[in-house]
Amino acid sequence: MISLLQPPDSFHLQAAQGWFELGNLVEAAKELEQITPELHGHPDVLVVRVRLAEAAGQWEHVAEVARKIAEALPDNHFGWFMLAYALHELKRTKEAREILVSVAAKFPEEFLMRYNLACYACRLGDLKEAREWLEQAVALAGAKQIKDLALKDPDLEPLWGEVREF
Repeated sequence: MISLLQPPDSFHLQAAQGWFELGNLVEAAKELEQITPELHGHPDVLVVRVRLAEAAGQWEHVAEVARKIAEALPDNHFGWFMLAYALHELKRTKEAREILVSVAAKFPEEFLMRYNLACYACRLGDLKEAREWLEQAVALAGAKQIKDLALKDPDLEPLWGEVREF
C-alpha cells in the first residue's frame, strides 16, 4: 500500500495542483521541486508531473512518467491511459494500441480507453476494429457523448459519416 504524503510535502503537492489548475505550470513545477526528493517518485507526485508534461506537450516525458505510474499502480487506469496517449502523440500508435489492448479488460467501465482504442485502430487503418471499440465506448458513455467527441477528432475522420448516424 502506498502511503499518503505528509506535511509539508502534502502542502506542496496541493499547491502544485492549485497552480496547475490556474494554468501556471512554472509555479506548479516549483512547488513539486519543494517536495522531499525521496518522494519525487510517489504516485501522487507523478500524476501532477505527468499533467504538467502533458500541458507542455512534452510527450517523451509524459510517456516516461506515465510508465512509472502504471508500474506503481497497475490496477489504476490513469498510468496506462496516459502512457498510450503519449505514445500516440509520439507517432508510436501501434505501441499505444498494444498497451491499451493488453489492459482494457482490467478496466471494463473506462469508455475513454475504448474510445482511444478506436482512434488508434482507425489511425492504423483497421476500420473494422475501430468500429468495434467505438461501439463499446458508445455502450458505456452513450451515443451523444461519443458522437460529440468523435466528430471533433481527426483520428476518427474516416468514420465521421457513420458517427453522424449515431
